Amino acid sequence: MFKFIRKIFIIFFVGHLLYIVALKWIDPIVTITQVNEMITQKKFKRDYISGDEMGRNIKLAVIGSEDQKFPTHNGFDIDGIQKAFESNQQGNKLRGGSTISQQVAKNVFLWQGRSWVRKGFEAYYTFMIEKIWGKKRILEMYLNVSEMGIGVFGIEAASQYYFNKPAKDLTKNEAARIAAALPNPRKYNVNPPSSYISSRARHIERQMRNIQGSTGLAEAIGEK
Repeated sequence: MFKFIRKIFIIFFVGHLLYIVALKWIDPIVTITQVNEMITQKKFKRDYISGDEMGRNIKLAVIGSEDQKFPTHNGFDIDGIQKAFESNQQGNKLRGGSTISQQVAKNVFLWQGRSWVRKGFEAYYTFMIEKIWGKKRILEMYLNVSEMGIGVFGIEAASQYYFNKPAKDLTKNEAARIAAALPNPRKYNVNPPSSYISSRARHIERQMRNIQGSTGLAEAIGEK
């Protein structure tokens, strides 16, 4: 029985590893979150595109908004995690310390929600995709699978939904408005923007300018 269980485990591990490797070049057919939206919301918009088709503005917007250390960290922002932990311990509004890499691990392989079990799997997948995919592919996957509105997944679907244009033609402000809503895309309105989204978008535009030329940025957004 032990040998049988070990064999099943090895087969499962190797098969899963091959799946992670394959996703370096192909996009997932569907994710758990997408299936959930199909069932609960009866609404599903998605259009995978390549990183080159996404344009520069949205890449700068999400890095400036979500994870400015993305080009240089190993998948985990230790300082961000520590600050989030301390804030939560003090009884403040719950905040996360997740990097773009961690969010991709969750969105592609796992389910939504908060639990230590899911966090453990998230750490494993984050480590694997950092080693196997690299920054450029992680960012491309993030912009293809993230929910950016109710039942709207990926930047191309979001750009068409909100602005009736392809993602590569988004202005800096339009990209910043989409990025501003990412913490809770089901709550915030991108177009027309709420006062909160307008204010946050202006802040993100400043961050987009500030991170220009930062270490590793060109490689992360596919310009090197």
